[in-house]
Amino acid sequence: MTAIDKIQVLDSIEKELLLCLQSAGQALLELSKEKTSQKATETHTNQFLKSLNIVESKLSEQINYLTQVSTGQPHEGSGYAAAKVLQMAWHRIQHVKSRIKELEECKIKYVQATNRLQTQRSGPNAGSGGVM
Repeated sequence: MTAIDKIQVLDSIEKELLLCLQSAGQALLELSKEKTSQKATETHTNQFLKSLNIVESKLSEQINYLTQVSTGQPHEGSGYAAAKVLQMAWHRIQHVKSRIKELEECKIKYVQATNRLQTQRSGPNAGSGGVM
């Protein structure tokens, strides 16, 4: 079945759905009259039910077909999956950048603390050994 055939099937379902809605509308219109014709109401109601059954069965066929051919992969024309992957990569990059910044700040504090300790050790009391 080609893509055109599938579109034609969906078009026929749409036409049947329109017929279904028209029959329902005509049945309601008949019921809203002061003098209702039971035969006309029943005819429109039966036509509605018949069309509804046809629409239901054809839609079920289409849904079953789509279920069988579905692979769980994003649609070829859809950019959603690629956009989502890009967004997640962007968030990971931002997280890595923030962690690098935190580590850089920790490194600076460590180097400063180490330098202070070294200057305290090599300060003016370093030659006396700390005992008098």
